[in-house]
Amino acid sequence: MERPAWAPPGIDISVPSVSRMYDFYLGGSHNFEVDREAARKAMEFMPGLPKVMQANRAFMRRAVRHAVDNDVTQFLDIGSGIPTFGNVHEVARAADPAARVVYVDHDPVAVAHSRAVLGDDDRAAVVAADLRKPADILHSPEVTRLLDLDRPVALLLVAVLHFLEAEDQPYEAVAELVDALAPGSLLLLTHASYEGIPLPEEEAGGTVGVYRDIRNPLVMRSSDEITRFFEGTELVEPGLVPMPLWRPDSPAEEEDPYAFSGFAGVGRKA
Repeated sequence: MERPAWAPPGIDISVPSVSRMYDFYLGGSHNFEVDREAARKAMEFMPGLPKVMQANRAFMRRAVRHAVDNDVTQFLDIGSGIPTFGNVHEVARAADPAARVVYVDHDPVAVAHSRAVLGDDDRAAVVAADLRKPADILHSPEVTRLLDLDRPVALLLVAVLHFLEAEDQPYEAVAELVDALAPGSLLLLTHASYEGIPLPEEEAGGTVGVYRDIRNPLVMRSSDEITRFFEGTELVEPGLVPMPLWRPDSPAEEEDPYAFSGFAGVGRKA
């Protein structure tokens, strides 16, 4: 397999990556054939997966605008993935040019491309770190330099928590991050669930099996289990809802049925 010029040295391009698969679903070009093959297998069971990812991105943009509208102009985006059009810093700065953003990911391709996109931007940075180790993120030089944790921060956990299994202690990781934030901070979150998928659970389970086979288990949690992540915050209206129903810009009935495959919510820390 030929290594593309943009691929960072040292990464194994024979193993699928969930962030590169996500990039493929969104129509990006920073993915390898092994990622595309795994994504196509997943789409054999859930052909609407690209619609799910588009709904994730659309929620993120609406939630970022909500944050800025409520005077939150600092953003910590964990599991940010490979840059695509309409990144957090672009959306936030369209509303407030002074917005500051720190992106976090553990995928070397995502980190390398995020740094390339940001260039010498002095109000945005990228951290190579893992959600399972919140202290590494909170005490990173980039967070320390750019974010004032004594002021409200919008913490984004978009389409990432469903890749953490119970032994990864996802609830504890989120609680540690939220505890470190000032009152008025926001938790912006999406999560996969069998609830809302326009397929029988057994069929949708085939997609879960694909992710398990590439050693990136996809954990489908119930709405009640997802709501637990918001402990320490108060959900803002309309609460935890299918992604297209969170303060939509257009009528929800116009959305593809697959867009309702997963939940979204925003919590505010008192």
